[in-house]
Amino acid sequence: MQMTTLSFENFHSHGPLFTNMLKARHRTFIEEMGWEIPSEGDMEFDQYDTAQSRWVCVHDGGRVLAGVRLTPTTASCGIYSYMVRDAQRGLLDAIPANLLDEDAPIAPHIWDANRLFVAEGVETDIRREVQLSLMGHMVRSARELGATTLLGLLPIGIPRLGRRLGIDMEAGGPIMKIGGVAHRCYFVTMASKMH
Repeated sequence: MQMTTLSFENFHSHGPLFTNMLKARHRTFIEEMGWEIPSEGDMEFDQYDTAQSRWVCVHDGGRVLAGVRLTPTTASCGIYSYMVRDAQRGLLDAIPANLLDEDAPIAPHIWDANRLFVAEGVETDIRREVQLSLMGHMVRSARELGATTLLGLLPIGIPRLGRRLGIDMEAGGPIMKIGGVAHRCYFVTMASKMH
C-alpha cells in the first residue's frame, strides 16, 4: 500500500494515478452513490480540481484504494473559492447554505478537505488500514502545505477514525444528508500528538 500526494507539478511522475483517482471518484460518487455532479466519460471532477488543490491518494500500484482532495481556503478560480464556502454563498445547489455555524474562513493555514472516499471493492480485511492510512497521510500532507486546520464536509463516521490517530475533530455545523449519506462540517485540528 502506497500513499501519494498529487499536484499539477508532479502528475507526470505518477503515470495514470491522477486519472485513476478521478475514475475511482466517478465509481464512488456517481455510480454507487448516485450524486449528480460533473463528469466526462468515466471520470468525476469539478471546479475545485485546479492547480491550487492537492489530492491525497492511497493506492496499490495503479489501483486507487482511497482519496481526498485538499484545497486552500484562499483559493480563487473565477467565481469559485472552495466547496464549503461556495455552498454557504449559495453557489452549489446540492449542498445547503446553512452547512456551517459561522462564516466560512479564508486563511492560509486552513484548508478544505472534500471528496473523501474509500473505493468499492477494497477488501474488508484491509479497509480499516486504508481508512487510517488516508486520514494520516491527509494530515501529514496538509501540514507540509502549511495548514494547521482542515475544514471538511465529511461523512459523520469520520471522527471515530480521527480519534484512533489522535486527530481532534470539532463539529462546525448541523448534520445533513448529502446524496443520501449523513454529513457534517468538521474542523480538524492537526495536533502534534497524531501518530
